Amino acid sequence: MTTVILAEKPSQAKNYIESFNSYEKYDGYFKVEDPIFNDETFVTYCFGHLVTLAKPEYYNPDYAKSWNLKQLPIFPTAFHFEVAEGKHKQFNIVRELLNKANTIVIATDSDREGENIAWSILNQVHITNQQKNIKRLWINSLEKSVVLEGFKNLKDDEDYYNFFVEAQTRQLSDWLVGMNLTRLFTCVLGQQGIRSTFSVGRVQTPTLNLVYERDLAIKNFKSVPYFEVESEILTDSEKFVSKLTPSKQFENESNLITFIENNDAQKGLQDGYIQSVEKKRKNSASPRLFSLSSLQSEVNRRYKATASETLKAVQSLYEKKLLSYPRSDCNYITEAEFAYLKENIDNYAILFNKDVSLFTQIEPDKRYVNNKKVQEHYAIIPTRNIPTTEQIQSFNKLELQIYTLVVATTLAMFMEPYLYDETIIITKVGNLTFKASGQIPISKGWHEMIKVTENEKHLPEVIEGQVVKAYLVSVEKKTSSPKPFTEGTLITAMKTAGKTLDDKEAQSILKDVEGIGTEATRANIIDELKKKEYLVISKNKLHVSPKGSILCQAAASSQTLVSASMTAEWEKKLKLIGHGEFEQKQFLANVKQFIQELVGDVPTKLKDNQNLVTQIKENSNNNNKIIGTCPLCKKGKIMYRENKKEPRRSFYGCNRYKEGCKFGFSQIIAGKKLTNNNAKELIEKGKTKKINGFKKKDGGSFAAALKLDLTADRNKVIFDFSKK
Repeated sequence: MTTVILAEKPSQAKNYIESFNSYEKYDGYFKVEDPIFNDETFVTYCFGHLVTLAKPEYYNPDYAKSWNLKQLPIFPTAFHFEVAEGKHKQFNIVRELLNKANTIVIATDSDREGENIAWSILNQVHITNQQKNIKRLWINSLEKSVVLEGFKNLKDDEDYYNFFVEAQTRQLSDWLVGMNLTRLFTCVLGQQGIRSTFSVGRVQTPTLNLVYERDLAIKNFKSVPYFEVESEILTDSEKFVSKLTPSKQFENESNLITFIENNDAQKGLQDGYIQSVEKKRKNSASPRLFSLSSLQSEVNRRYKATASETLKAVQSLYEKKLLSYPRSDCNYITEAEFAYLKENIDNYAILFNKDVSLFTQIEPDKRYVNNKKVQEHYAIIPTRNIPTTEQIQSFNKLELQIYTLVVATTLAMFMEPYLYDETIIITKVGNLTFKASGQIPISKGWHEMIKVTENEKHLPEVIEGQVVKAYLVSVEKKTSSPKPFTEGTLITAMKTAGKTLDDKEAQSILKDVEGIGTEATRANIIDELKKKEYLVISKNKLHVSPKGSILCQAAASSQTLVSASMTAEWEKKLKLIGHGEFEQKQFLANVKQFIQELVGDVPTKLKDNQNLVTQIKENSNNNNKIIGTCPLCKKGKIMYRENKKEPRRSFYGCNRYKEGCKFGFSQIIAGKKLTNNNAKELIEKGKTKKINGFKKKDGGSFAAALKLDLTADRNKVIFDFSKK
């Protein structure tokens, strides 16, 4: 009898085999021995997706020759899957092992995509659960004890098979939307003279539209001045500011004065009295535990790391067996996790040089511990493994920041609430009511672990009925524009389907709130939008590029396509498929109907909307070519000058060349075509991040940063191979 364990990637397989008694390494697999296995046992692995969907030209070679509207829609009668390019060798090794197996253990990542990766291979090899005994390893940590316990208590894969159906449905629907609508909008915009490929996606387009609408709101925002009335209250020995309650805004000062006088008061100094004094002791609990989205948002806010950088760092810490499963959408843990965390408090506390006497909350609190709220995965927390000094020193900067943040947030759960006294003083001036509130810290509690600004504000001792002097003033203010998205706030907006929530609320969003994308895909979606030059980032702020703006304006011809709430509804249906409550066939039929309607409507709607056509052309012709300010003359603008007949002659140059500025460089350097983002970074910072894909003379490739050399009026772009 033979058992084959299928891991998702080599590093995962390595973590498994290191948990067993012994192993032998072969080409593409391992043979392992351990008391928990009675059979001959092998561990093999994928390289992510070994099997992928075929490209459109598989169904019709003409699809590769040219794109035109007459080809649409592209609806394969049956989808064809094939071995991914460059992965045939490993696929053949996996296939041979699976065919000889009596028992197959799916040990890919414990999520929907992991199921999809495994079953795509099983289907390609024509293996069913009627032919083989198929089990599932489902764990939340790569610690040796957890791995061994998981293999001792394997699940029936029938319990998880619907996750594969859900993930495959997402894969098929994304293929249908991407292949059809990318061609649709590229062709339609091409008819308007805009020669570019416009990639459209079921999730990426509504995500892009969130940023586009925010940018539009900022651009169209007009700050409006307004006036408010405040009062400076003077007691015998102290004074404090008190604000009108309920608050009221006035268009001009004249209206404010009229309002005051109509309420038996006046600007300036007058008598008033203390109507009430209320003192309450209050507390605030520590932050909720992290899901991936809330962690990505917080890390971006604190350290300006991108969503994908955070995911990569958390994944690394997971593979180092120090953090639990990273792609979790849950903020809760079960009592089992609480128990092991409680046992290890002393060890975690040493990392922060904290006295263990601070950790007095040793009973589970439903704010953090709720078995019913945990389904597939629990919150991101530290494992039982405590990193050594050497391990900590090996962390990169972001890994150290994230590990520290996760452990601190977890430990805060065991600490007392932050205690403070709140005083509210209500003062009457004529018929007007003014309110002042003060906050005095009493006990830091969990603030000892996580630094938080404490809004300490002392108010003087007063008593009800006390006569005071009140100095009424008018305060001129202005309305504030919306804030641009950061990657952190965009992740939150995706999680909530565009609803605006502050950070504290965002942490309490549970998995039953359907957003757009999934915990595992949101970072990649943002990366794709940046890669395709739809989104640009500057000083941690996200903005839509001119090309992205063109697509959003065109895509607005279908509100369904750009609607975050509608995409969230699709995600909800996909989740129902994962629970066996909705059919793949019905979902794909709905997607096809949606595509069919767009193929029929978009060309006419866009052609008939001349204002939109004119606006799109202006955006394309005027804005898309300006990259930034010239770093040489400091006055001109760097323009992208495209040569369609000879693309190799396309370049970036200063528009003050007639005045003598000779700054410029080719778009293609060492066989690598630079993106506008590369050029913008080079111009603004003088150096790019490392770029892959430069060509060597012998046909090989290399990676390097590009750097401006403007010394002594030189104008060169040079390679920089330094590690910084």
